[in-house]
Amino acid sequence: METFDPAELPELLKLYYRRLFPYAQYYRWLNYGGVIKNYFQHREFSFTLKDDIYIRYQSFNNQSDLEKEMQKMNPYKIDIGAVYSHRPNQHNTVKLGAFQAQEKELVFDIDMTDYDDVRRCCSSADICSKCWTLMTMAIRIIDRALKEDFGFKHRLWVYSGRRGVHCWVCDESVRKLSSAVRSGIVEYLSLVKGGQDVKKKVHLSEKIHPFVSKSINIIKKYFEEYALVDQDILENKESWDKILALVPETIHEKLQQNFQKYHNSLQRWEYLKKAISWQDNTKNDKCGPLLEWEIMLQYCFPRLDINVSKGINHLLKSPFSVHPKTGRISVPIDLQKVDQFDPFTVPTISSICHELDAISINDEGKEGNEAESDIKHRTRGRMALTSHF
Repeated sequence: METFDPAELPELLKLYYRRLFPYAQYYRWLNYGGVIKNYFQHREFSFTLKDDIYIRYQSFNNQSDLEKEMQKMNPYKIDIGAVYSHRPNQHNTVKLGAFQAQEKELVFDIDMTDYDDVRRCCSSADICSKCWTLMTMAIRIIDRALKEDFGFKHRLWVYSGRRGVHCWVCDESVRKLSSAVRSGIVEYLSLVKGGQDVKKKVHLSEKIHPFVSKSINIIKKYFEEYALVDQDILENKESWDKILALVPETIHEKLQQNFQKYHNSLQRWEYLKKAISWQDNTKNDKCGPLLEWEIMLQYCFPRLDINVSKGINHLLKSPFSVHPKTGRISVPIDLQKVDQFDPFTVPTISSICHELDAISINDEGKEGNEAESDIKHRTRGRMALTSHF
């Protein structure tokens, strides 16, 4: 994989927006078949330029307009906002209070930094293959619920370019949902609650909701390898003390003593399950499986940013945007191959631009007509980009 140098970004972006960005597919998505008059024209785009210059309320008449502006501005980042009552680029001419966000896809933003209290391999912006499984589980759990529990059909999952994933639910009925309903959906999908000061973030009731049991079934497929081997969550006293904080104090002493007799997290987890089932008989405490599931959920369940999802006018990074720090492209994730998705093999802008150069060099001398040659180059460039996913 070509190493990415941020200093080259301005030149690489020029090439990317001229030859590689998939404008036709992008416009086809956001135009939604042109069924609703002015739907695309009333959509807000926001561009972040070099040195964090931020331009909101951009809007375009058609695909050609969008292309010209993006090739002129070469934005470092593109965000997509709501469909408004008026053209966003004319919002200053609309009388006060009349300019309103009316529709937008229901979006979800899952960021690895929200798991820093439960991942041991990395922190803040860093990710590795050991913690990426959190994103795999998040996609599987949230997507299953959106499809089966809510019946949403059109779901686009996208890699953020660095340390997370985004989901765009695009069904026509969903785009019309109020902020209150969006909040309700996120609430339904949230089980991990409480800030940094709250130790125990998951509380299950005796009656387990089908959403919870189905989510646990997904986590079970990954838990041993992810939590007990890769994250080694019961490796030493420091790590197992975090888990003891999630179970009744009555068994702390017994667990502390016996954990020291075992050699690894797998053995300690098996002992923990037995210990919490033994204390089932004391009626004032939760039964074993509930405690076990609460720990699994706290360590593995998706953590959603409610504010991103509930606000209709909230901006979210666009698919095919380039991450300015990693150079990686925000590519769609194939739901059939979620387990195989590897963020470290996602193309960087450097790698695809150099692929394009290689294609161009091979083609030199073969083509006469300059305009025809440029069209062929652009078509091949976009094919080079889309072949990566």
